[in-house]
Amino acid sequence: MAPEPEDGGEVCPTETTTDDSSPPTMVETEEQAVATETQLVKASGGSAQETGSSSLPEGLSLNYEEARALLGRLEFQKGNVEAALCVFDGIDLQAAIQQFQPSLADKTPSKKGRPKSESPRSGTENPATLVLEAIYLKSLSLQKLGKSTEAAHQCKSVLDSVESMFQNGPPDIEQKLQETINKSVELLPEAWKQAGSYQEALASYRRALLGQWNLDDECSTRIQKRFAAFLLYSSVEGSPPSSTSQVEGSFVPKNNVEEAILLLMVVLRKWYQGKTHWDPSVMEHLTYALSLCEQPSVLAKHIEEVLPGIYPRTERWYTLALCYYAIGQKEAALNFLRKSLNKHENPNDIMALLLAAKICSEERHLASEGVEYARRAITHAESSDVHVKSVGLHFLGNCLGKKSKTVSSDHQRSLLQTETLKSFTESIALDRHNPDLIFDMGVEYAEQRNMNAALRCAKEFIDATGGSVSKGWRLLALVLSAQQRYPEAEVATDAALDETAKWDQGLLLSLKAKLKVAQSSPMEAVGAYRALLGLVQAQKNSSESCKTDAEDDSVSEFEIWQGLANLYSSLSYWRDAEICLQKARALKSYSAATMHAEGYMLEAREQNEEALAAYVNAFSTELEHVPSKVAIGALLCKQGPRYLPAARCFLSDALRIEPTNRMAWLHLGKVHKNDGRIADAADCFQAAVMLEESDPVESFRSLS
Repeated sequence: MAPEPEDGGEVCPTETTTDDSSPPTMVETEEQAVATETQLVKASGGSAQETGSSSLPEGLSLNYEEARALLGRLEFQKGNVEAALCVFDGIDLQAAIQQFQPSLADKTPSKKGRPKSESPRSGTENPATLVLEAIYLKSLSLQKLGKSTEAAHQCKSVLDSVESMFQNGPPDIEQKLQETINKSVELLPEAWKQAGSYQEALASYRRALLGQWNLDDECSTRIQKRFAAFLLYSSVEGSPPSSTSQVEGSFVPKNNVEEAILLLMVVLRKWYQGKTHWDPSVMEHLTYALSLCEQPSVLAKHIEEVLPGIYPRTERWYTLALCYYAIGQKEAALNFLRKSLNKHENPNDIMALLLAAKICSEERHLASEGVEYARRAITHAESSDVHVKSVGLHFLGNCLGKKSKTVSSDHQRSLLQTETLKSFTESIALDRHNPDLIFDMGVEYAEQRNMNAALRCAKEFIDATGGSVSKGWRLLALVLSAQQRYPEAEVATDAALDETAKWDQGLLLSLKAKLKVAQSSPMEAVGAYRALLGLVQAQKNSSESCKTDAEDDSVSEFEIWQGLANLYSSLSYWRDAEICLQKARALKSYSAATMHAEGYMLEAREQNEEALAAYVNAFSTELEHVPSKVAIGALLCKQGPRYLPAARCFLSDALRIEPTNRMAWLHLGKVHKNDGRIADAADCFQAAVMLEESDPVESFRSLS
């Protein structure tokens, strides 16, 4: 430390250089003293006029570190970053901290301010505050000059010094020092990121949030938002926070995404409590994070909690519709879209129109509404936006196809089917390489019994996807089975099993069992069902949680027992069939399929009244259960002429729901024959024969 001059003023020259071992050079001329005095007084909040023109006030003496800190700050404020860095380089931080530590550790400034009787020296900034701010400005200067690693080390030295001075965290210190601490805490991880030292940045973020820095809400919020973005987008997988820093019983995130979600939820809670300002990027980051975790319900909850006026209403409704659609609540999602597409809101929002059309295309009773949404989307799509038009035509075709299954008129059904294929053709012309579009067109061809076209689409879909999507193989196998090419269908199924992961093989094994039945190999079919049952049991007993992506392609245990019951019933193994039905009933008490199987066994034993009651129960449980309607119609047809109108009613209704049901046409022909309508009976029998020649082992509807 340099000796103090007798006149009470010691300063550091701004241009002359000294080595670290020599004492600071004194001001040699009066002009230099006045200039330096003016700079120092301005830095301490005074003015040159108040101090006179030739000397510093009595008792106002600055040592070497303080003088450099003040002059460096002046240079930095002027924008002279390199000059400021040269001044800051002469400060010995550790020596200054050792000198200032006792006074700071023992005495805390009062919140009420200093008394007027304090000496001029006590009216200046705290020496430690000056030096720490100088080191912070030095690190900031280094960062501006592209020396991020050096900047990080300098900034870290500030925080290390604060921790050494205040072992239990900063007390009620003066505002200037707290501001320096806040800025240093914010700067350190940013400097490490710019330097490419991501693990150090990760540790610095956690140190900033877990350390006792007395950060205000705005400062901590900024750090939390930056840390969350770093965790989500940096591609650096850090280890979870240390358990020693966690409160017992608190949630400890297991990976980057969980930690980011936790931080963003903390920020949202601060906003709800009025402690910070709204930042739309928080919801954007949270949306991305929750989508990675497949938690759209949590996202919907937070979006609903956002106060009105933050989001435009239509934007909020569209986002909520996406969330509810993702969790399977299609009706709720569609209700939000209906509000958004109201003529008084945003009726021409193409994305909302497309989402509404997509939802409607998946439900038959919504198909007509979906047609209108799809046509509006196509109308309002820009002529240059080929992709949007293709998607709109795709959804239009799906909706028209669903709508054709709800009309009662054969002529109207034929027109809708023609429109469906026309929409698919126009869509493919705009987007030739869309596998989903090719698949849907293949299913439509198959349902219209154009098997050659369906087979062509199935092969094209498999080529487009490289055989990695099981539904393409299932379409191919079903089309081959409809052409009575059962061995080839089984080969396609085996190929799909080879290309498919174990957990995703359920539907393929079920299809293989039905192919074995069609080839009169019932015991091999039983073996396939047993393999399928073993797979389902393994899935149930597995602790793996990565099966969520395959849930749509799985077979439930109930369906397996039901399939075995039907198989044993067809073989007249009544005892085995009853055991399987009991297993199925234990899993699902009220099922139309189970009640129908019970009715079939009772009818086979000539217990017609009990069988009819079972069929009626099945029909009452599921109003559009086609097998029950067909069974009721067939059983009533056997009861005599007085029951023929009722039988015709049930069979006609079954054909309304499923026009390609071979057994419905067959029994309807019998009803017409018994009623004396020979021509109508002949038409029905002819339809039944034609459908039998193209009847798959499993309905094509199972593909959609």
